[in-house]
Amino acid sequence: MSELKRIFVKGGILSPSELKQIIQEARSLGLDALHFGSRQDIILPEHSEVINDHQKSEIENFNKVIDPSVQNIVCSYVSADIFPSTTWLNGSTYLYILESFKHQPRLKINITDPEQGLTPLFSGELNFIASPHEDYWYLHLNLSHWDAPVYYPVLIYSWDISKIAQVLEQTWRDAEDVEELFLLVNDIFQGNNRTIEKELLVPYKPFPYYEGMNKMGIKQYWLGLYWRNNKYYLSFLEDFCEFCLDNRIGKICITPWKSFIVKGIPTESKLLLEKFLGKSGINVRHSLLELNWHLPVADKEALALKKFIVMNFDQNDISTYGLTFAITTRASRKIYFTSIVIEKNNVPDLIKQYHIRPTYNVLYGERFDPNSQKYLVYAQDVDQIELPGLLMELSKLYFEQLGEQDSENQLPDKDENPEKKQVHQCTSCLTVYDPEYGDSFNEIAAGTSFEDLPDTYECSICASAKKTFEIATI
Repeated sequence: MSELKRIFVKGGILSPSELKQIIQEARSLGLDALHFGSRQDIILPEHSEVINDHQKSEIENFNKVIDPSVQNIVCSYVSADIFPSTTWLNGSTYLYILESFKHQPRLKINITDPEQGLTPLFSGELNFIASPHEDYWYLHLNLSHWDAPVYYPVLIYSWDISKIAQVLEQTWRDAEDVEELFLLVNDIFQGNNRTIEKELLVPYKPFPYYEGMNKMGIKQYWLGLYWRNNKYYLSFLEDFCEFCLDNRIGKICITPWKSFIVKGIPTESKLLLEKFLGKSGINVRHSLLELNWHLPVADKEALALKKFIVMNFDQNDISTYGLTFAITTRASRKIYFTSIVIEKNNVPDLIKQYHIRPTYNVLYGERFDPNSQKYLVYAQDVDQIELPGLLMELSKLYFEQLGEQDSENQLPDKDENPEKKQVHQCTSCLTVYDPEYGDSFNEIAAGTSFEDLPDTYECSICASAKKTFEIATI
């Protein structure tokens, strides 16, 4: 990473015109591709050409920084309107909050919705997480000089987030605990806070399928694009930006999974986009076995290990629906945000001159929920050849306990033994059609039985035909 240069894009949101300008600057440096980072930023590969003053000035317009202490802001705007969300939180709210940041943060900031499962909630140092109260957020603090993460004692108002973040950057090193930090912050800035009535309860969300063309509301679609090697060629991106501009598509959203999503594609542009992707040779239906991995940028060894494991999964017909995986190097204080972590052990200095096979540790989140923030060791010091078998064991263990965490998170007044009912489930993406609720995306009223749906009915998420639904019990 020390050889890579980053372009910060607040919240991972940029317009096609902004991306075109970044592409032009990348070309001026002799590059033919770029990468996406886990904090929704753009990463330029290593290059040998010296940047002249003009190039440096132009790139800095996009907050390209050499200072490693400056951080990009992560947010779940990318999930708004396409995945489950807190009722009051919409795309416009994210945009207003991001626009209020006039400083470059030195702390990692996440602004997320706990109802979605695509953007990690706790991978930052200041994690603003939407509460049930409109325009109010929990603040989860994971600061390096404290022994454990803690929650700020009050809810933060949406329009105070940028101000609180700036004040926290000035004061956090002077506080021994959160109570002292709260007093220090209040001496500088008193926002429109709200008392916390209930602790944050994060529902478990299986990792969603986020690639391909999918319905968005009634008259629009969204598209997710993913490259195995995280190498996005400038020629394709430039043509894609032109398509977006020609078809009134205003935003491109980078995900934390080194991919991107485009929302608000008009229905009349869907066929044109499919033809464009086909001519470009773009595959938009990767298996979930491919999509649910987090790898270091430009790490060929990690990419090769992932391919080896995925090949074994595929050969053994293993399902990993809802799970996520990461490959990383062991570190003393690292924040993970996947269900399962493959951790490469460091080679001791005394034997670095010898060629030895690497060994790995396998960790998994408590209840396989990355938001639990607690990781358990499943295996230590194992060879690469053992990893597929161990991960298959873990995937089976995951499905055996799936649903048990829901009972732990139930509210006290909830029926402990609810009656099971039959619904119809899409076999492609596992979306459920429940006649009790209908399908607002397809304008199907509540109370409409599956049998009464028209033959032209399609899944609201992946657009699969009615015949692909099967009966399921929930």
